This record gives sequence, C-alpha cells and structure tokens, in this order.
Amino acid sequence: MELSVAMCGLLCLLFSQAVPMCVPTDYTLYEERRECDFCVAINTTICMGFCYSRDSNMKELAGPRFLIQRGCTYDQVEYRTVILPGCPLHANALFTYPVALSCHCGTCNTDSDECAHKASSGDGARCSKPLRHIYP
Repeated sequence: MELSVAMCGLLCLLFSQAVPMCVPTDYTLYEERRECDFCVAINTTICMGFCYSRDSNMKELAGPRFLIQRGCTYDQVEYRTVILPGCPLHANALFTYPVALSCHCGTCNTDSDECAHKASSGDGARCSKPLRHIYP
C-alpha cells in the first residue's frame, strides 16, 4: 500500500513538471506602420498554457456550478514603449506593448486585456517591409 502511494506521488510530481500550466512564454510581436520604413520584431512574453475548464451539456438542469470557464491570463503585466526606427518626424514612432511578468488561470479582464483568439492569415508573411529586431 505504501509503495503504491509513493509511486502515485512520484508520478504526479513528474507529470506536473512535464506539463506547465499557465506561464509567461516568449513571443515575438511584429509591428509595421505604413509611414515607417521598417517592420519591427519585438521580443516579449505572453501568458500561455492550460487551465482547467468545464462546460456541462446539462447546465440548464445543473445550474451555473457546473460551468467553469477560465483561461490563462495576466496576473502581473508591465507595459513598455519603444521608438520604431525609420519613421518620419511627423509620424508617431512610439509603440507600447505588454510584457507578462506572471500569469494565472482566471477569467479574462476585457477592460484591459485582449481576450479573443485572432486567427493568422495563414500565408506565413509577417512583414512586407525590411525587418528590424528590437531587444528589450
């Protein structure tokens, strides 16, 4: 009996390390403005991972207690601003972007966060102008 409990505990520990739940993850943003000469790649972090959710098919009968919808979202976020290269003097060359410092599983705050998944165009093209990297 003690061996099976120890083995179960060991497997749970190994599995939890192999499947990160909701953590800041490296991500590259691409910003291209019509009036500027370059497309800019900015390295940042976003919240990404798995959060437990449950949506019962019988929520009309069971009530809201069987409806749990949580996503991986920002716990702490910092906003940074960069100056985009190759912009004329009359153009706004400032670009502000979020950096995830910590994440948690919860409901998305639509007042401050982008909560919808945006599908990519599928063509793989990120920029139509020469690419410049900005490193924080």
